[in-house]
Amino acid sequence: MPKRDTITNQREQEILREVQRAGGSCRIGFLARQLKVSDETIRRNIKTLEASGLVNKVHGGVSLTGSVSVVEPPFQRRMDRNTAAKEALAAHVADMIKNGDSLFLDVGSTIAYVAKALQNHQDLYIVTNSVAVAHLLTGRNNNRVFLAGGELRVLDGAAFGQDALNFIKRFNVQYSISSVAAINAQSGFMLFDIQEADISSVVTKKAQVSIVVADSSKFDGRSPVSIQSPQNFSVLITDAAPDEPIAAMLKKNKISLVVIS
Repeated sequence: MPKRDTITNQREQEILREVQRAGGSCRIGFLARQLKVSDETIRRNIKTLEASGLVNKVHGGVSLTGSVSVVEPPFQRRMDRNTAAKEALAAHVADMIKNGDSLFLDVGSTIAYVAKALQNHQDLYIVTNSVAVAHLLTGRNNNRVFLAGGELRVLDGAAFGQDALNFIKRFNVQYSISSVAAINAQSGFMLFDIQEADISSVVTKKAQVSIVVADSSKFDGRSPVSIQSPQNFSVLITDAAPDEPIAAMLKKNKISLVVIS
C-alpha cells in the first residue's frame, strides 16, 4: 500500500479522535464498539493510518504517534498562544491591505488577529465564515461584511457545511487570508477538519492572491487533513525561516515565502 500523508476517510478521523479521547491508545474492540463497525473494518483503517505515520499498531490495539494532533484546541486557548508572533504577522498582513480591498478571512486564531489589525481600514469588502471576524469588522469605517450561514461550530463559532461552501463560492475577492494547523514538507498545508479544508480549497482558487499566515510553531507538525492543490496558495507569511525540506516544498508549488523580522 502506498504511503499517504493525508486523512480523507471520515472513519479514519473518527478513529484518531477516539484514540486521543482514550488517552492516546486503546483496543481495536473498543473502537469497533464506539464506531459500530466490525473489528476487521477498524483493522483496515488502522493499516492505512499506520502507513500515514499517524498511529502505531500494537498487539490487539493502536496508539497515536507522538507527532500527530487530531483534536483542535478551543479557540480562546489558541488565541492565547504565541500572541506576539500572531500580532506581528497580523500587522504585516494589514500593511498589505489597502482601503477598499476585498478579502476572505477564515476561522483561525491568527486570522482573528488579522481582523483586529484591520479595524482602522476603511471600505473593506469582507467575506468570512467566522463569527469572531464578523464581530470585529462589522459596522466599522463603512465596511461591508458577508457572513456565511449554516450551523455554527461550538469550538470557534464558525460556519461550515454545504450552505457555507455554496455561499462562499459566489464571491471573487482580491485576497484570501488563511490559517493552517500544520505545515510539513510531505503533506504541505494541513487542517483538522475536511469541511474546513474544502472551504480553503475553494477560496484559494477564487482569490487573486491567496495568503497563508502561520507562525513557525506550525512547521513540521501534522494534522489529519491536507489541503488539496497547495500550488493555489500564492504566499506564506511567517515569523521564522523554515528548514530546507519545507522551503523546497514551497518552491516546488511556486509559493513565495515572506519572513517578517
